[in-house]
Amino acid sequence: MPKAIELIVDGYVKLNDRKPLEVLKLHRQKLAGDLKGRTGFDYSQPIRQIDEEISVIEAGLESLNSHPSIGDAQRD
Repeated sequence: MPKAIELIVDGYVKLNDRKPLEVLKLHRQKLAGDLKGRTGFDYSQPIRQIDEEISVIEAGLESLNSHPSIGDAQRD
């Protein structure tokens, strides 16, 4: 069964909706940065999961870059 983030990213890619993907990526980058700055507990597992989610989001953004739609050109 695919991870939830894969389903979310897939939905936005099908809708050619870049902005929510950029927001998701930024949010996860902030979370990862926050966790990496903490001490007193082993945060390696959640950091690894967040990094994997960022990779999925980046792949979705890359697929939008390689297949721009007419709708995207009109928004710019």
